[in-house]
Amino acid sequence: MKQKIFQINQIPGYMLIRLILGYVFLVAGLQKFIFPDEMGPGRFIEMGFPVPEFTAYFVGFFETLGGFLILIGLVSRLAAIPLAITMIVAIITTKFPQLSDGMWTFAQAARLDISMLLTSIFVIYNGSGRYSLDEKYFGN
Repeated sequence: MKQKIFQINQIPGYMLIRLILGYVFLVAGLQKFIFPDEMGPGRFIEMGFPVPEFTAYFVGFFETLGGFLILIGLVSRLAAIPLAITMIVAIITTKFPQLSDGMWTFAQAARLDISMLLTSIFVIYNGSGRYSLDEKYFGN
């Protein structure tokens, strides 16, 4: 199991995918703390989440930590798991209701969430890749 978690994937250009995923989640997570009314608890209140303050900061913590770990390539597979779960919940709770306005409205609204979900799954499957702390400390 340990070997699979730290296995280094040698896909050319993979680091760019990891950097995109890490950057987007790091920025999204930090914004929940920096702009609480627009991106944090205030937004979660508007969306009707129960216990919006806890939920916003809980999600923000995992987005920030997961994004940072993926950026530096440390336990990326494990870090991407809560991010994928976050995106599944976001799609179900905030994007599926938009299906009532039509498929294209949903597709437009969900495009980033679906991209981040699929990229998270890609990182869960492929790990940190080259030029990562996993390669430096656990490389094969």
